[in-house]
Amino acid sequence: MAIDETSFAHVVDRLAIEAVLVRYATLIDMKQFDRLREVFSADAVVDYTSAGGIKGSLAEVSTWLATVLAPFTVVQHLVANVAIEIDGDRARSVCYFHNPMGLPGPDGTVSIFWCGGRYIDELVRTPEGWRICHRVDEVQYMHGLPTPSPSSHRD
Repeated sequence: MAIDETSFAHVVDRLAIEAVLVRYATLIDMKQFDRLREVFSADAVVDYTSAGGIKGSLAEVSTWLATVLAPFTVVQHLVANVAIEIDGDRARSVCYFHNPMGLPGPDGTVSIFWCGGRYIDELVRTPEGWRICHRVDEVQYMHGLPTPSPSSHRD
């Protein structure tokens, strides 16, 4: 049976999933990692290995994000080109991300670098609403990545 993508229920689900994707970006930018349970299921697996990060549980990834993003004074995640397939209480989405980030230098200037790619997600409907249960961060480009100064390395 074909899914009616114009049905009220389908449109409501699609808007709710898009809101989850935007909420994720906002929580990361606000560095509110303790609130990521608002977008991920309790048993979520999140994979940031293409960005040089970790793959792990929500707790592991939240701790890692708090550590690696702490030095940045500019963190902005933009999501677009959202494609969503809904099948009952499960869904898949792919959306593009563009992520400028700023790292302060010793002279007070901020070096900006950009990365971008796709978030590939599996979502599940929970009593609290749609949640991401599996995410792969697929980085497709990085540009202008600042290199640590020699003074930032400690022996």
